[in-house]
Amino acid sequence: MSTIQQEIQKRILVLDGAMGTMLQRHNFSEEDFRGEQFKDFPHSLKGNNDLLSITQPKAIREVHAQYFEAGADIVETNTFSSTTIGMADYHLEDLVYELNYQSAKIAREVADEFTAKNPNKPRFVAGSIGPTNRTASMSPDVNDPGFRAVTFDDLRIAYKHQVEALIDGGCDLLLVETIFDTLNAKAALFAIEEVKEERNIDIPIMVSGTITDASGRTLSGQTVEAFLISISHIPLLSVGFNCALGADQLKPYLKRLARNTSLNISAHPNAGLPNAFGQYDQSPEEMQELIREYLKENLVNIIGGCCGTTPEHIKLIAEAASEFKPRMSENIVLPIT
Repeated sequence: MSTIQQEIQKRILVLDGAMGTMLQRHNFSEEDFRGEQFKDFPHSLKGNNDLLSITQPKAIREVHAQYFEAGADIVETNTFSSTTIGMADYHLEDLVYELNYQSAKIAREVADEFTAKNPNKPRFVAGSIGPTNRTASMSPDVNDPGFRAVTFDDLRIAYKHQVEALIDGGCDLLLVETIFDTLNAKAALFAIEEVKEERNIDIPIMVSGTITDASGRTLSGQTVEAFLISISHIPLLSVGFNCALGADQLKPYLKRLARNTSLNISAHPNAGLPNAFGQYDQSPEEMQELIREYLKENLVNIIGGCCGTTPEHIKLIAEAASEFKPRMSENIVLPIT
């Protein structure tokens, strides 16, 4: 089977859409989240979507299959919050290895089924590594700007546990995503490099930041260019942006990224901006037209969807992507080395 590095030279690769959006359709109850294994667990578990890889694996399997069916080349594991730091909210820190391993295993099995059906379109599994709910760059206490709720080392250790389990479960690549604080991401990248060195392996890495608003900066205050420079010391498969913004709001920042790097570029925007009820109203057709503009302007190598996107969105995005060649980087004006 060809590698993702080979496939990304041939065509624009399609990433899946939102996992949470699809799981919300099930309206899972507290009992559903608990399953048999956590029936008597003393704390509430409702809302812990990552846990569903253990308690409702069939639902997770179906989501992956629907995205592959829609034309995705890459699905993300259901592990966005699966670190000891993220799971502390649910008192499930001891479950982190199993959560990541099982999520990766489910995605791997579904990917292999689809690759077997069509070997000319190999499917890949990206281990999803979220940002945690803490920030290493800023204080959560306005009265004590020097205070930090987490240290770099805390993050490095937490990410390392996650990375080891994702690799053991069968991931093809790792996706450090929804980065609002680049120092958190640097801890994740440091942990990945540690694991690579210890195991004498190489695994492709995608990095995807989040521009939080019209200021064009990440939550911790970095511009597009500063973000790019601060993660360019690691060999990466791609760099890009996801979440926070819809495809039209994200476009100017992707253009800035494209002007400044020879790396592959990824984007998985939201289905527009949330409405007053926190829901996403952008239709698959509307999103397809906006994504088509990315493709016409030669901005991306990997394209998918974040919050609010469904297999219907990904199907139309995949159709549009198939009409264009992947981004070539010969027009760079400011290479980052």
